[in-house]
Amino acid sequence: MSAIDELLAGARSTLDRADPLRAQRLQSGGALVVDIRPHANRLAEGEIPGSVVVERIHLEWRLAPDSEWKLPGVTPETVAIVVCNEGYSSSLAAADLQRLGLPGATDLAGGFRAWAAAGLPVVPGGSPAVP
Repeated sequence: MSAIDELLAGARSTLDRADPLRAQRLQSGGALVVDIRPHANRLAEGEIPGSVVVERIHLEWRLAPDSEWKLPGVTPETVAIVVCNEGYSSSLAAADLQRLGLPGATDLAGGFRAWAAAGLPVVPGGSPAVP
């Protein structure tokens, strides 16, 4: 197993990953869906309605419950579902968020592309990221 495979397996061992239908149910119940995909991907493929766009380089500062730069309303009880293209970088990001005090962080298995392939709602993309 390569080093990145080991890192990914370790990250995923702490996550209760959500498939697209479960992610949609969690979002309906108040979970925060956080899209970390690059602008070009969001523009070309669309976005999950109601998701919040946070660039990967800002993610930890925006979602760490004790960060002075966190998004409004983020607490240690926040359930956050991180979304990338295919569900790899989101696993690493969600595990980072757990280590920073957000135990309800997880990711979307298969990423945005699995969401779209499941026929779930998609809106035109290109929304600006949270500054």
